[in-house]
Amino acid sequence: MTPDLLEAGAVKRQQYQAKVEASNSSGGRAAAFGRVLTPGLPDFAHGVALYLDEVTVSFDGFKALNSLSLTINLGELRCIIGPNGAGKTTMMDVITGKTRPDKGSVTYGQNIDLLRLRENEIAGIGIGRKFQKPTVFEQLTVFENLELAQQADRSPRASLWSRLSGAQLDQIAEILTLIHLLGAAQIQAGLLSHGQKQWLEIGMLLMQSPTLLLLDEPVAGMTDEETERTAELFLSLEGKHSLVVVEHDMAFVDQLTQGCKQVTVLHEGSVLAEGLLSEVQANERVVEVYLGR
Repeated sequence: MTPDLLEAGAVKRQQYQAKVEASNSSGGRAAAFGRVLTPGLPDFAHGVALYLDEVTVSFDGFKALNSLSLTINLGELRCIIGPNGAGKTTMMDVITGKTRPDKGSVTYGQNIDLLRLRENEIAGIGIGRKFQKPTVFEQLTVFENLELAQQADRSPRASLWSRLSGAQLDQIAEILTLIHLLGAAQIQAGLLSHGQKQWLEIGMLLMQSPTLLLLDEPVAGMTDEETERTAELFLSLEGKHSLVVVEHDMAFVDQLTQGCKQVTVLHEGSVLAEGLLSEVQANERVVEVYLGR
């Protein structure tokens, strides 16, 4: 670990706590990175991370989700594809508590009814969500962003006086290496490239050791090199976390699935097809939906 990285653990919280609070008040999703104690622990004994059963969501008579049923296994990397308006974002909104369905059930493990929990409680039991647009604290350094995501106690007193342990510093260093930002630890987050900001937000989620990661079009706007590195990152997370990747970039989906992982196609709020990427691409109904024939 570099000396600069070690020194970052003792950064003066007084210099950036005000910035954090300002970011929170302007709509920063602090709850996504804070631990919240909730009753009960998820039971993954059957090897399933998430069940959606007959979930329906209507907006002014339009069914954004129409009896959607889906199962995500523990440690699985699942790609979700589909045309605009297929219900992909609404599905993530339901899982994370942002939208309440008209009917159906959403179960985390075997025993946690996500429809009974608030958004911050869902984040606190190991479900992290990455939105299309990166949301990081741009006035803070890369290291400070990860440090903030790590803290369990988010009170001003704790932020001002707490010191990072060796284990916490090791975790930050590990995440920095994983997201290809070890050399940028002391750079202000606002100065990062678009792709690097995406990696930083993923790193902030990983600081919470989530079981399930929801990733919405994570490579949109990335360069080819950044896209390739992101694929490598996601593949390295497979098995340690369950990943649900919503994406339109079929080349990226091909990189992630490697010809052997299941892909789910959504259309009009329900599952249209499932199977290997080659199988769904050859499906006449899928071709019709994508090409409008």
